[in-house]
Amino acid sequence: MAKDNEKRRLALAKAYDRQTIADIYDEYYAPIYRFISRQVEDMEIARDLTSELFNRFLGALDSGQGPDKSISSWLYRAAHNIVVDHYRRRQFRDHLPLPDQLVDGDVDLALEVENRLKAGRVREALETLTPDQRQVITLKFLAGFSNAEIAGIMEKPVGAVKSLQHRGLASLQRQLIPAKEKAL
Repeated sequence: MAKDNEKRRLALAKAYDRQTIADIYDEYYAPIYRFISRQVEDMEIARDLTSELFNRFLGALDSGQGPDKSISSWLYRAAHNIVVDHYRRRQFRDHLPLPDQLVDGDVDLALEVENRLKAGRVREALETLTPDQRQVITLKFLAGFSNAEIAGIMEKPVGAVKSLQHRGLASLQRQLIPAKEKAL
């Protein structure tokens, strides 16, 4: 029944049914935004990349190259590709962005700095993983997908997803947990 509903939805989307496309946008915008925002350094960039994703989705529907089986799988795979493209483009820029917002007086500045440093270390460590490992870790632990769902999104067997997850976590552990803490 769910597969038939997904096929019907895909057919309506490919026919450019406005309500179906609006429903897809409403259903997937927030989770895709969260998925992207956990992989990039700035929320404004995450919003831009999420918008770019939905523009690509509309373009793919218009050209007949949109999703064939699963809207969710297509969107997450395309989101992953957009993030990879973002980091490839960023490689050629050596400047750091300046924050636009001022610090709130009620915020514990030391704690905020510590949290941002930790998040930066995790983001840097994630960037050292292979693109497939990074996608599996992000989908599993940040987006909350099961291994079977990730396998569908990545078009890989579940065993390959488990292997990528294991190797990715091992690499993150080596980078993020100092040797003296591991010994304790």
